[in-house]
Amino acid sequence: MRQSQLSFPYEGELYDRRCPMLLRLLAAFAIMIVPIPVATAADAHVVAAVRISDDKAVFATVEAPKPVPARVRTGGTVAQLTIKEGDEVTAGQVIATVGDEKLALQMKSLDAQIAGLEAQLAQAKTDLSRTESLFERGTTPRARLDEVRTSVNVAENALRARVAERSVVDRQLTEGQVLSPTAGRVLSVPYTIGAVVLPGEVVATIAEQNFVLRLRVPERHAQFLKAGDRVRVDGAEIGLSGTRFGTIKLVYPQIEDGRVTADAVVESLGDYFVARRIRVWVSGGERQAFVVPSSFVSTRFGIDYVTLQLGSQKSMDVPVQRGRAHPTPEMSDGVEILSGIKTGDRLVQP
Repeated sequence: MRQSQLSFPYEGELYDRRCPMLLRLLAAFAIMIVPIPVATAADAHVVAAVRISDDKAVFATVEAPKPVPARVRTGGTVAQLTIKEGDEVTAGQVIATVGDEKLALQMKSLDAQIAGLEAQLAQAKTDLSRTESLFERGTTPRARLDEVRTSVNVAENALRARVAERSVVDRQLTEGQVLSPTAGRVLSVPYTIGAVVLPGEVVATIAEQNFVLRLRVPERHAQFLKAGDRVRVDGAEIGLSGTRFGTIKLVYPQIEDGRVTADAVVESLGDYFVARRIRVWVSGGERQAFVVPSSFVSTRFGIDYVTLQLGSQKSMDVPVQRGRAHPTPEMSDGVEILSGIKTGDRLVQP
């Protein structure tokens, strides 16, 4: 029988073929020990387990703490508007003037009555002076003197009444000026010049200063949400760079549509746009984790490494599993490490 012509590679040839692949695998996962200079405190980080919040991303809106309405105190016609949407106002600023023609006519009538009563009082005082002179000489009886004195008192009281009535009308004219109840930003102005308004109607809505982030969190996270908790906002969401941190100021007790409402204070939030949606990270509980600066983590061939300091002159690259970013006020570039390091490890810059 003819011997088969099939040939099989010998063992050495198989090794030669597999050697490049083995070398690549060993190069990717090998732990390399190289001499390094002594690391300073600024170039080293000691690994320690810390408690971090299990952040959840939710959407919040920029809101005024309390939108305050500016109401009309007297009815009439809007004669002047000094504001528009988006304007910034101060507390007590005149934002509109409401006029009533009837009040002006009533004021003119009272002025005429006051002028007549003043003339009547002046005549009564003159008659009183003349009657007193005649009474002293015995040519006029006391009854006439008492009658003239009563006329003076009646004229004085009538004048006081008309002056008080004029003050009331003048006050009504003054109350035609609509004042801003608080300092802030004008959100809406529903009326124009010439519009007829009734007492108590809203001429403008003012957004109070110091805008807040109004969070609406699912009620299953209500037990983890409390005043004083920290929230995190990406600076790019509000037109700034870096990460911004804030604090929850108030958690509302009423749950609406399965959501808990809370107000958070964040610096540099702005004071112009209202109801703007921003993504915010809030705490959904706490757990233990390893957080290191991202500058201590390097990536080669798709694998993350950290460099451990073994001694004064040696270091070792160790593969780790990187988690999510966890920036904090103390560590703005913090990143969670899920595996590969332990408490007490000393990391150095790669």
